[in-house]
Order: sequence, then structure tokens, then C-alpha cells
Amino acid sequence: MNATEREQLEVDVCIVGGGPAGLAAAIRLVQRARERGTAAPSIALLEKGAELGDHALSGAVMDPRGLDRLLPGWRDEAPPLEGDVVREAMLHLTATRALRVPWVPKIASHHGCQIVSLQKLVRWLGEKAEALEIDIFPGFAATGLLRDGARVVGVRTGDRGVDRDGRPKANHEPGYDVLARVTLLADGVRGNLSGALISADALDEGRNPMVYAVGAKEVWRVPEGRIRGGHVYHTLGWPLADDTFGGGWIYEMGGQMVSIGLVVGLDSPDPRLDVHGALQAFKAHPFVRAYLEGGELVSYGAKAIPEGGYWSMPRLAVDGALILGDAAGAVNAMRLKGIHLAIECGIEAAEVVLDALARDDTSRTSLLAYERRVKDGPVGQELYRVRNFRQAFQRGRMRGMLHTGLQLLTGGRGLHERYPAVEDHLLTRRIDEYRGRRLPVPDPDGSYFLDKDADVYYSGTAHEENQPPHLVVLDSGLCRDRCTEEYGNPCEHFCPAGVYEIVTAEDRPPRLHLNFSNCVHCKVCDIADPYGQIRWVPPEGGDGPRYKRT
Repeated sequence: MNATEREQLEVDVCIVGGGPAGLAAAIRLVQRARERGTAAPSIALLEKGAELGDHALSGAVMDPRGLDRLLPGWRDEAPPLEGDVVREAMLHLTATRALRVPWVPKIASHHGCQIVSLQKLVRWLGEKAEALEIDIFPGFAATGLLRDGARVVGVRTGDRGVDRDGRPKANHEPGYDVLARVTLLADGVRGNLSGALISADALDEGRNPMVYAVGAKEVWRVPEGRIRGGHVYHTLGWPLADDTFGGGWIYEMGGQMVSIGLVVGLDSPDPRLDVHGALQAFKAHPFVRAYLEGGELVSYGAKAIPEGGYWSMPRLAVDGALILGDAAGAVNAMRLKGIHLAIECGIEAAEVVLDALARDDTSRTSLLAYERRVKDGPVGQELYRVRNFRQAFQRGRMRGMLHTGLQLLTGGRGLHERYPAVEDHLLTRRIDEYRGRRLPVPDPDGSYFLDKDADVYYSGTAHEENQPPHLVVLDSGLCRDRCTEEYGNPCEHFCPAGVYEIVTAEDRPPRLHLNFSNCVHCKVCDIADPYGQIRWVPPEGGDGPRYKRT
């Protein structure tokens, strides 16, 4: 076989992404086919991680609504729960104090929710899918859409065994062409395939631009007796400046584990925004330190979060393909919840696809029923109630909180039915214009406060070194000259894994160096670069983080 010949796999449905949305779609397709007494469609589910769950990162407190619809009676099947939420509080942090917010609106409550490890939940859902004889292909990164004119007819997986210069190695193996009657893109936030489709077909025309945040988290094992389990805290205020949206969390998990994290809006004007540094500062707060002191770090991770909400969701159907979950922007930023919405996107997609296959009509006109079900059903109804939440914070925390109060009184509307939004990177200020305070980041001590390289070790991240870099910088000269002067090279700050580094050496001009083996696939660089010239593309299948208990 030469390099241009590729094996083909023909299926009824190709699902890209082995997270909650993709797995829910696969499970529901088989469930409903059996309920109807018809043959289940052939399914190929592709997951870029080496195993299901390897790339699954979330807070995570889960609304059980999605699983209640997908797997009635799931609580009786030994699900991998960390515990029920038994107590919750919203705290406003100053530098030294934690002040309890006296009232939290019902719409933001976590009553009846469960604390989960998303990594463990995804693996459990994978077991359910395998029990239904669904073909799952971990370690296969989908790198391109296959199209016949306007129609999506499948995807191509990445080649294996290619060196950093693009030449085949001894173990070279061309990727597969997976041909499908319908392709479901559940490839996550800023998905490489869903993003390409949205751009190529202008599926976001007339929508608000998507607004993103970045979340960074650590999981700690704390001394015996430190926690009782089931307590959930969300925080506002310190260490973030007033011009930056975000907040923190502390979730008590099972086995004396504590999940702590910080979510920071990428529409911050601060060119030195550093979510990893902010997380270390968060750990310095007395309230947080009282939880973690004397404990042991177990895991670290980071990912971008689509927070634009209802008005930022693109059109979700084209000829032969649908967009699901985080790729569709199905996240409730007010609740910091997306797992149940992703599962429900998968359910709605499966219902529509099964009908479309039965009619042998997978045109956009036929598949538009999915978009209607998402917008008119539980997903759209929930997001519509908070439709203007995130946009209001693009003008600062105080304005955002005032607008949020008004929206709560007007059913999510506020002063206007639809608030506009601005792309994140357009709000980043030049370094000589920014007057905000610098974040008080503690010095690394190697045990409690860690630098980025030390934390990345706990993400389990690994990449084959001799392969084409999966982080593409279109003009590295711009980084060296213009970006240094105008923005102070924000990539060195906003990347939570220390991938980007401006290297200086005697008698040589500065140059950009990529520590791409550090990459945790968070997609922040693809979003936050002020010039929009960084592209994240999938590395060889199976590479990347291997999260545990996240």
C-alpha cells in the first residue's frame, strides 16, 4: 500500500468523540432501534484518546437529568458517583476572608445533583455502549471531513508513523476513511472538525460569536477525616480582578479526595492572564488551604469551556452531519454545567438520525429536526432562561452581576431580548494600555504551589516526540517582534501547560519555542491568541493527557 491508498470503513453512523454526547448518541441509537424492533444501525465511534475517558475533564457536579432520560434506573447499576451534593454555598472571597453569599437563585442551585469524576463516568458509559455491541475505536483521531459537494460523507483519521518533517517512518500507517450516511460531530469545545464545518458553511452567521473561558483544576487526596463528603462550594472575587469574569470551586469527592479549580473568562482584558497562576493564588487563600494542607496532589488538567450560550450556538445540521454537545456550545455558564446537556444532545440526535435512516433521507432538511428538538426541548429551554448571562460580564464583574440580577427578575431577558457579544481576543488590551492589577502568584515550592511543568506531570500527558507539531503558528516572526511589543507574548501566560516559550540566547534574536509535548489539548491557544494565528490540530491518535479521577 502506498501513502495515498487508504482503507475504507463504511457504516451507517460515524460518531467523532467519545465523551458524554457521542456515547449517549450511540447508546440511544441502539436502544431505540431495539424498541422499534428494527436492526440497529452500524456505528463507528472514534475517540482520539488512547482509552475512553483519557481526555475527559470537568468540574464536575452533574445534573442527573440527562442520565435519567438515557438510562432510567441508572442509580441501581453501580454508577461511578463520588457522592450526592448534600450541602452547597456560594462564597465571595477577599484576600483573606470567605464571605457566604446569603442568597443563591434556584436556577443556579445544585440540589439533587451528583459529584462525579467525568473520566470515570465516561468509561462507565463506554461499558454500556460496548454491552450494546457498539464499535468503539479509541486512539483514532479524526483529522478531516470527507465531503461530496455540500454533503458530509464521513471523516478521515490521522496517519500514524509520520516524523516531524512529514516523512513516513518505518511504522507508517495511513489513516482510514470512515464513510457514513450520517456523521455526528461530538468533538468537544473548539472541535477541529466541527469548527471547520461551522467556518466552511457559515453556520454561525447571524449568531453571537462564541465566548470562552478556561478552567484549570487539581484533585487532592487530603488527610483522613478532613472532609465529610458531598459539600460543594463556588466562589467569586479573589484572586481575579474586577475586569475578569470567573470564579472557583471546591468539591468534596469520595475517598478523601477534593476537586478544586478556577474558571477564568478568556475575554479578560489582561494580556498576562494566567489561569494556572490564578489557581495557585486560589490555593493560597486560607479557606482553600485549610482543605488541602498536608494533602497529596493526584491530578491536574485544563480545558476551554464554551460559555456563549443560547445566542452563540451555531446551526447544528448540514447535509449528512450534526453537531453535538460542547462542539455545539451546549453549556450553561451560570450553573457551570454541560454534562447533562451533552447527553441530551446525543439523545435528540439519535432520535432524528434513526428516523432519517429509516426514510433514507439524511439531507439537511431531514436532519433539521435535530436542531428544532435541541432548541425547543430541555436543552434549549434551559439555555434560553440564561440566554444573556455571559455577555453581560464582558463589561466587568460589577456590571455583569447587576445585569444578572435584572435577568433573574425578567426570565433571563434583562433590558434586551438579546445582548451582543465580542470575540474574546478582541478584548485583550495592549500591554502598555492595561492598567489592571497584577495577579499575586505564589512562588513554586515544589509541593503545594507548583509551576506549570510540575503540574503537567500530574495530567499524565505524553506525546510521541518525532511527529509533526500539532500546534501550528502561522507566522513565528510576528511572535518575536510585533506580539512582544504590543502584548508581551500572552501565549507564555495563557497556556496552562507551559507550551509556548520565547527563548533568548546571546548573539541570537529571540525565537518562539514550542514544548508541544506538554500540551493538554485545552484549545486555549486556538482561542486567546490576539492575532488569531495559532491553530490546534490533533496529534497522533492516543497522544495527549491521560486524566484520572477528573
